[in-house]
Amino acid sequence: MAPNPTRPERRDLLSLRDLTDDQVRHLVRRGVDFAEGRPADPAVAGAIVGIYFRKTSTRTRTSFSAAALRLGARTIAYGPADLQENTGESPEDTALVLSGMLDCLVARTAGSDRELRVFAAHPAMGVVNAMSETEHPTQGLADCTMLVRRFGRMDGLRLLYAGEGNSTATALALSVSRFPGVRLELRTPAGYGVDPDILAEAQAHAKRNGGEVVERHDMADLPGQLDAVYTARWQTTGSSKADPDWRTGFEPFRVDDAVLAATGATVFLHDLPAHRGEEVTAEVLDGPRSIAFAQAHNKLFGAMAALEWSLGGGETR
Repeated sequence: MAPNPTRPERRDLLSLRDLTDDQVRHLVRRGVDFAEGRPADPAVAGAIVGIYFRKTSTRTRTSFSAAALRLGARTIAYGPADLQENTGESPEDTALVLSGMLDCLVARTAGSDRELRVFAAHPAMGVVNAMSETEHPTQGLADCTMLVRRFGRMDGLRLLYAGEGNSTATALALSVSRFPGVRLELRTPAGYGVDPDILAEAQAHAKRNGGEVVERHDMADLPGQLDAVYTARWQTTGSSKADPDWRTGFEPFRVDDAVLAATGATVFLHDLPAHRGEEVTAEVLDGPRSIAFAQAHNKLFGAMAALEWSLGGGETR
């Protein structure tokens, strides 16, 4: 079906790898704008947004549903067994049908982003990746929004991420590296690091912007004078690890009071849900430097920015 010429061109937000530095910065800036009460582009009012989640979600699903409503859009929600894909219809046929009815589809799939790219082949419908196996792009954008709200800037921040090099770590590296002078140190267990190709891409972004992204597989000699320490759950939703003893290798990467003391970090972040006593101690997660729950609430503003952009509002190309 051809795009409707009376409505804005839709955009896809499938991976931060697809975006320019200016686009990443724009999306973060718009998230801050929404947090400060600035209005949305009127072009998004009345849009119809599909919310399709095949994996469990509390924060991301709620944030996009609430964001659509706050922007004046309407939503149709699909669970994992609601579409005929569940009975064998191809993603291609599903995409062809949905693109004739929806303005945007926010989707969390069960694996790679191939299915998302099938959906995105139809220009009449924007597609937003609400987390795939390899990347959680809107988490990275929302986290940058949170950091700007906390520190008044992204430029020059010094960050430590400790834990698995999962979709959240990937998005963090691909987003913060787009800002001038940011240094991100990733500490990941051996065998559970960020994908080497993605790490190299984030390092190239950082170098271009006068920053640095580095990865190590231990927790020795932690950098000091940091602005933030970040961790994520060791067992990503719906995933499993081949090594039955994998937790032994993860134990040294737990964020506790000693890690905060060594780094001097001003704040602690976590994408949630959290398992107290595993990736983070209760004293840190519930302590005075934790902004993890404010970070979760902030996902609303990141979702508003992502939807506005996908629906053709805001930024010029």
